[in-house]
Amino acid sequence: MSFWKNLFGNVPAVTVTELQDKLNEKPGPILLDVRTTNEYRTSHIPGATSIPLDKLDERLNKLAKNREIVCICRSGSRSKRAARQLQNAGFTAVNMKGGMNAWTKQGMSTKTGKIK
Repeated sequence: MSFWKNLFGNVPAVTVTELQDKLNEKPGPILLDVRTTNEYRTSHIPGATSIPLDKLDERLNKLAKNREIVCICRSGSRSKRAARQLQNAGFTAVNMKGGMNAWTKQGMSTKTGKIK
């Protein structure tokens, strides 16, 4: 894969509705919230794992390569970078379009509090 494709290539994405469908599958995808710890504590998708984008490289070993990973941030920008980073490391990863902004706009449930 070329250097430029690694940096700017397409990253598959799912909508909030498509993610809802995926969450009904067994096993469902891993939800990876790449926002800061404070953003995660304020509001996150139930069941999402928090690994801030700036810590992702050092925590790759905490993620399963045999399951799809859906990356989530506030608007979809950081999660797109995270999905690309994971793909380059051999994971199957997608970006959630619109991030938590889209999730909450569609009235989906959120949780506050602890880091998972």
